Amino acid sequence: MIFREATRQDLPAVLALLADEDSVVDPARVVIGEAHERAFAAIEADPRNEMLVLTDGADGADGADGVVLGCLQLTYVPGLGQNGQERALVEAVRVRADRRGAGLGAELMRLAVERARGRGCGLVQLTSNKRRTAAHRFYERLGFARSHEGFKLHLEP
Repeated sequence: MIFREATRQDLPAVLALLADEDSVVDPARVVIGEAHERAFAAIEADPRNEMLVLTDGADGADGADGVVLGCLQLTYVPGLGQNGQERALVEAVRVRADRRGAGLGAELMRLAVERARGRGCGLVQLTSNKRRTAAHRFYERLGFARSHEGFKLHLEP
């Protein structure tokens, strides 16, 4: 397994993971819009953001280091709380539907927490949709606590 920052070449596979968490979506069928391109470029250019992937490590015909099996985004947030330490915000956690149950999600999260710790973060936080009860059990098994109630306000363009 290889855990690394995503490249532009990984974008179709990442969007495939985000498109449907209950089935495997072929990255070749993913439509990459201008907004996706802008968002990925912004993440890639921002030292406080990382789109990370876990791959099987097998070299592909195009020279890529394997099939993307999981992904997540880490955003480092400065703040005055936590004695001025940064916190890491975890978003967009996904593991391919056909590869779940083998510990890949736990490994992905372990590596992300290790990365945040190495950066000096004092806290790792995430939100999860209330309907994703299996994901909640997963995060609790990893030591995450339901310490806060989350709120969101969707803004119309």
